[in-house]
Amino acid sequence: MSEARLPSPAIVSQTAVVRLPRWGLWLLCLAYVFPGFIGREPWKTADVRSFAAMQEIAAGRTSAWQPLLAGEPVADFAPLPHWLGAWAIQMLPTSAELAYRLPSLLALAFTLSLTGHAIFRFALLPGAQPVAFAFGGQANPIDYARTLADSGLLALMACLGLAQISHEASPAVFWMLSFAGLMHTLALRVPAEKKRPWFLWGPQWLICLVTLSLSGQPVAAVLAAMGLPAIMLLTRCNTHFGSSEGMQKSRPWLTWLGGLLLALVGLRLTPTLGAWDAPGSDAHGWLVFLKQMTWFAWPAWPLAAWALWRWRHHWQTPHVLLPSGLVLLILLSSVSQDGSDRVMMSALPPLAGLAAFSLPTLKRSFGAWVDWFSLLFFTFCSLAVWVVWISLMTGVPAQPALNVARLAPGYVPEFHTWAFVPALAATIAWTAVVYWRASRHPPALWKSMVIPATGSVLCWLLLMTLWLPLLDHARSYGGLARRLAANVSPTGCVIAWELQPAQTAGLVHQGHLRLLRGSPESKDCEHLVTPPSRVSDARLAAEGWMRVTRVNRLTDNKEGLMLLVRQTPGQTTLDGEVPEPVKAASPDQAENGE
Repeated sequence: MSEARLPSPAIVSQTAVVRLPRWGLWLLCLAYVFPGFIGREPWKTADVRSFAAMQEIAAGRTSAWQPLLAGEPVADFAPLPHWLGAWAIQMLPTSAELAYRLPSLLALAFTLSLTGHAIFRFALLPGAQPVAFAFGGQANPIDYARTLADSGLLALMACLGLAQISHEASPAVFWMLSFAGLMHTLALRVPAEKKRPWFLWGPQWLICLVTLSLSGQPVAAVLAAMGLPAIMLLTRCNTHFGSSEGMQKSRPWLTWLGGLLLALVGLRLTPTLGAWDAPGSDAHGWLVFLKQMTWFAWPAWPLAAWALWRWRHHWQTPHVLLPSGLVLLILLSSVSQDGSDRVMMSALPPLAGLAAFSLPTLKRSFGAWVDWFSLLFFTFCSLAVWVVWISLMTGVPAQPALNVARLAPGYVPEFHTWAFVPALAATIAWTAVVYWRASRHPPALWKSMVIPATGSVLCWLLLMTLWLPLLDHARSYGGLARRLAANVSPTGCVIAWELQPAQTAGLVHQGHLRLLRGSPESKDCEHLVTPPSRVSDARLAAEGWMRVTRVNRLTDNKEGLMLLVRQTPGQTTLDGEVPEPVKAASPDQAENGE
C-alpha cells in the first residue's frame, strides 16, 4: 500500500468531539493571562531592565534606537517591545508599573488565540481528518477541528516553562507571538478546499517576520523566511501552490521573497540578543539542555513525540510537517544561543499543536498516566503554597514560617483580601474539576488536557496571589534600592561603578536614585555605589571614600551593594551616623560576599 493510501491513525467518533464549554475556557484563559501582569513589582533581571529602558524612552531622556541607562547601553535591547512599553507608559504615566506590561499581556493573549486558530485550520485539512466509519458516526469535521483547537490551547497553558517568562515584559513574549503567528499563517496558506486570497495570509506573514526581527531575533527571522517556504514544498497537500495559474494569481514567491528581504533589513538594523554559542562542547552541556527541555515543555513534548510516531507515515501532511519544522527551527535557535529557555519558549505553540493531534491516537493507559501524574503534581504544589501561606499567617505549622524567615529576612507577612478570595475560588474550582474527572469517564478528546491545564493555572494563580508579597520581597530590587536611597539626599546624585544592568535599573526606577556612570576618581557626585570588591577597597580608600552602608539582596547574601560618601571632616549620614572607613577585605570575606 502506498503512503498516499495509508489510512489516518485518528479514529474519532462524534461522541468524542463534545464541545468544551466556552465560559470555562474563557475563564481559564483569563485566570492564566492576568495574574503576574497586575500588582507586582518588576523582578530581576530581564523584567526590571525592560521597565527601566521603557521609562527612559518614555521620558525622552534617551534615544529610542540606542537607549542608555546611567550612561550605559541597555542590555538585551529590542526595539519593538520597548517602544510599545514606552508608548503605554506615556498613555498611563500615573500607572507606569502596570502600563509597561500591557503590550506583553496582549502579546500573550494573542499567542493563545493564534495557537488555537492555527490548530483549528490544520485540523480541517483532509490529511488530518479521522477515518470515516463504514456505517457513519465519525466526527464531524468542524466539531473535530474545534475539539483539537481547544485541546491544543489547554496543552499550551499546561506547559510548565510558559508561566513565568510569558508574564514578563521582555522580548521573549514577542518571539513566541511571532512564531505562533507564523504557524497560523502557514495554516491559512494550506486551506482544505481552495486557496485563500493573498491579503488573508501575506500581510500576516510579513508582520510576523518584522515583529520577530524588531524583537531582537533577526537571525531567527531570516532562518524562518528561508526555511519555512522550503518546508512548504515538502508537504503533500496539492493546494499549496496548485497549478501555474494559481501561482500567478496568488504570487506566493513574491511574499516569501519580500519576507526574506524584510528579515535581512531587520538583521542589519537590530542587535541580536544572546550569544550564539552551543550549550557546551562536552556531553554535560547537552545533558543540561535536554533536562531543561524535559520539564520546560511538559506535558506537550511527550504528546508531541507520540503524535510524530503515530503520524509517521503521514509526515508530509501540513499538520505534522509544518509545526515540526517550526519546532526544529526554534530548537536550533535555542541551542545556538547557549540553550536559552527564553528562545525555547517560542517552541511551545507548535509543540502544543502537535500534542493536540496526538489525542485522537492516544491510548487510554497513556492518557490515564498523564492525568494521574498531573493530578498528584499540581495537588502537591498547590497544597505546598497553601501550607506555607497558612504558616505565615497563623504560625501553624511553625517550620515553613521559620524557613521563610531564614530565606527572606525582613519579610513581614500581611493578610490581603484581594489575594485570599481569588486563591480560594480557584482552589474550589480545581477541586470540582478533579471530582468531575475522577468520578466520570467523559469520551471527549480534551479530557486528558483538562487536569494539566487547570492545575498549571491554579498553581500560577496561587503564586501570584498568596505568595506575591513574598516573591516581590525576594525577587525584586525594590527593597535593596529603597534601603540605599534612604541614605542619599533626594536631590543628590550617585556615581555607579561596576554595577550590573539590572542593578542599575533597580536603583534608578525602584530606588529613584539619580545615577551617573563613573569611577572612584569622578568628582560629579558625593556618593558612590559599587559591589563589594577586595580589589577596589584600597583604591576607594585612597580616593577618599567612606563607607555609609552595605545592603545585601534579601535572598542572596553574595549579591550586595556598598554605598560610599566622599570623605569630609565630621561628615555624617542622613541618619546622623559617622560613615565607616573603607577596609580592605580578606580573601575569605571577599569570597563570601562580606
